[in-house]
Amino acid sequence: MRTILVTNAKGGCGKSTIATNLAAYYASEGYETVLADFDPQGSSLDWLAERPAEYGPITGLKAFEDGLNQLPRGTEFLIVDAPARSTGKELTTLLRRAESVIVPVLPSPIDMKAAAKFISELLSTRKVSDKKAKVAVVANRVRENTLIFDELDEYLSKVKVPYVASFREAQNYIRSYQRGLGIHELPPYLAWPDWEQWEPLLEWLESKRSQPK
Repeated sequence: MRTILVTNAKGGCGKSTIATNLAAYYASEGYETVLADFDPQGSSLDWLAERPAEYGPITGLKAFEDGLNQLPRGTEFLIVDAPARSTGKELTTLLRRAESVIVPVLPSPIDMKAAAKFISELLSTRKVSDKKAKVAVVANRVRENTLIFDELDEYLSKVKVPYVASFREAQNYIRSYQRGLGIHELPPYLAWPDWEQWEPLLEWLESKRSQPK
């Protein structure tokens, strides 16, 4: 079973957007996919409730209530949507099953400063320092050709973990979320620019660089 954790201690950085799109992608590829929502707000499960029956099935878990106790047998991809403010023991618990960790960061000075602290904490955990979980960052909700994106791009290029992708701020994410779909399930004429931006992250997740040694 492949386990991917989407986390950042800073709220509002788009963790649920990344988690739901990953779940939709793997489900659409025919994998037995589980989306575990540890956030009491339940944004990922709200998205899943809107998912049409004719699309790739995804099992949702209220992990904020039951943890991963109800994880189905045969799960091939487990996508974990972490709550905000996940630090200390809670972060250690979330990392227990994780093989790959994705940290989305928004283009703002506050988010960059918070990300620096969080990434430092991640790297200090036993799981990550022993290379039993691999971490990558992605820039999220960016507007290209802006000064703040240039600052974020430069900052993420210097962090001590791979900077693998940047995702534009686009209405496609709102359209797909409202319908319980992922960005890869929208028509090509609408979403091809977003598909291109997702390719580096998906390639990283498929590579040995994203998996424990």
